Amino acid sequence: MNEKIVLASTSPRRKQLLEWAEIPFDIIACNTDEILPDGMPLRDAAMQVAKEKALAVKKMLKDKRIIIAADTIVVMDEMVLGKPKNEDEAINMLTLLQNNTHQVITGVVILYGERQILFADSTEVVFHPLTPQQIIFYVEKYKPYDKAGAYAIQEWIGVVGIKSINGDFYNVMGLPVSRVIKELERLNNPFLGEA
Repeated sequence: MNEKIVLASTSPRRKQLLEWAEIPFDIIACNTDEILPDGMPLRDAAMQVAKEKALAVKKMLKDKRIIIAADTIVVMDEMVLGKPKNEDEAINMLTLLQNNTHQVITGVVILYGERQILFADSTEVVFHPLTPQQIIFYVEKYKPYDKAGAYAIQEWIGVVGIKSINGDFYNVMGLPVSRVIKELERLNNPFLGEA
């Protein structure tokens, strides 16, 4: 199997994680609705959105390649915190998250021909209490409008504000990359070398 891997995402974080893992890949993404299906368990819903991203890219390709797609959601008390639309929404989300525990769920789909590998990874994140000034500083400086839950754990707010995590740190960044590698190894991908 000498097929190139395609990352069906424009996320700089997912790109960075695959680069850190030294996996050769191309980025090919197309816009799809990232709307979670109603009435579906959240883990399944994240996988479904990821699957739609992967299938949209598969339709664009003329050759058979391995496609990786993912969707990350932030959940607190059964409420999904998506990407904030503006500064006020970002501040409100972070105010809600501070001094609380939430879940970060990433649904991942790997397609290769007719084969589909679907899984979801969940990480529990606990924030320290944050002052309104800290929250406003972060939002104004880092503008986290493309991030579910209005934050990126690898930025200033993660360094200053995260009390603990239970689970895969990189899942919170947007891709449980070690699990992805294990699944790619199941496909006997020669790009990964010997396990």
